[in-house]
Amino acid sequence: MHGKAILSTAAATIVLAAAGPGFARAHFKVVPFEFDPDNTHLVTSMWRHGLGCPMGAFGDTVCANGDPRDKVNEGLLLSKTGPTAANASAGAELKGVKGMSLTELGYDIRKPGSDVAAAHGPRGSHCDNGSPRFNVALKSGAFFFIGCASPPATTDMPGQGWHRLRWGAGGVVVGFSSSCPDPNVPCPIVSAVQEIDILFDDGRDAGSDEFGLAVLDNIDVNGVLVGRGPDDDGDEGGGEDDDHDDFEFHHS
Repeated sequence: MHGKAILSTAAATIVLAAAGPGFARAHFKVVPFEFDPDNTHLVTSMWRHGLGCPMGAFGDTVCANGDPRDKVNEGLLLSKTGPTAANASAGAELKGVKGMSLTELGYDIRKPGSDVAAAHGPRGSHCDNGSPRFNVALKSGAFFFIGCASPPATTDMPGQGWHRLRWGAGGVVVGFSSSCPDPNVPCPIVSAVQEIDILFDDGRDAGSDEFGLAVLDNIDVNGVLVGRGPDDDGDEGGGEDDDHDDFEFHHS
C-alpha cells in the first residue's frame, strides 16, 4: 500500500493528528509465523491465553507493568520439537516498526526466578546464544541479531517464574552484524529499522536444557509492550505514511 491510509474512526484520526507520527508508530503487532519448507511439522508459533506472565492477584512481580491491553494473560509459544539441523523455525514478525530508531528491545521469558541473573540456565524456557533471537534488518541494508544469551541483556530482572530481559543501555541497542568493525563484537544499531522478527530455530538437541521450546510475553520495542496476539486488536489499525513507513494507532 502506498500513500496515507484512511483511518476508519474519527477518534483515531484525532489521536493521530494530535500526537503526530512518533505516537502513531509506537504501537505494533507481534504476528506468529512458522517456516517449514520441507513440511517437517516440527515447529509451532502461537499466542495462547493463560500462557503469559500473569498480572493481578496471582501475578509475577516481573510483570506488574505488563501489557495492560492483554485481558486473558496471553503468552507467545515458540517450539521446535526436532533436531536443530531440521530446516524449520518458529517465529513472529513485529509489524508496525518500520522506520523506527531503536532505543530498547526485549521480552519476558518463562524461567525460574530463583535462577537469579541466569535466564540462559538449563531450567525452563530455552535461552541460548541463537534462540530465541531478534533479527533486525535496517533500511541501510545492514542486518543484526540479538540472541537470548548473547550479547548479554542490559537488564535481567528475575521474578517468581519469569525473567524480564532488556537490551538498550543508555538508549543504545547493540547486536552482532557483519557490518560491525569486528563481527564477533556487538556494535550499536543506529540506522532506521526495516523489519524485526523474533526467531526460534534451536531444537531439542541445543543448549544445556535440550528443550527446544520457549514461552515469551510483553515483547518490548522502545518501552512499548505487546503481550497479546494480533487478532485481539479490534480497536487498532495502521497503514503506511508518505515515506512508506508503517504506522499503527491505538484507540483507547
